[in-house]
Amino acid sequence: MRFQRPNLKLLLASFVIALCVVAIGFALSLAVTGDEGARLPKYIERIEPVAGATQIPAQASVLVDLVAGYEGVLVIDGLELQTINLGELRDETTPGQQVTLPPTTVYEPGNATLTFDPSPESSISSFSQGKHVVQVIYWETVKGRSSARVYSWTFEVF
Repeated sequence: MRFQRPNLKLLLASFVIALCVVAIGFALSLAVTGDEGARLPKYIERIEPVAGATQIPAQASVLVDLVAGYEGVLVIDGLELQTINLGELRDETTPGQQVTLPPTTVYEPGNATLTFDPSPESSISSFSQGKHVVQVIYWETVKGRSSARVYSWTFEVF
């Protein structure tokens, strides 16, 4: 039985390919995307627009999805917006009727979400071009606002 000497070019090419595959796998394991990339506090599940977004339209909604049992208020560009509890808007005398939402932040206790839609009737009719700063002041409902925390992020309108 005779052994053949290995082809050095083929051996080197195989080594380079194996090294590239390992490097790609390592890079993918370090990648941070989606909600992980946002580094949200544990009591905030989702925000819109996402932090650092740069192509947001002027009529975009601002949404904060809190963990159940939390509530809060939105402060946009230094202006604290009035917050209306959706549960208090429902008219018990006419169940099933459509509810007209006020032109301010709406807190929906069933989903623990804060939503603001700019409109001509609200204090912010639309977002001007440029950078905007959003703060959510949030707290555990049973503890009240005195135990509030703050989370801030920015987005940019084109």
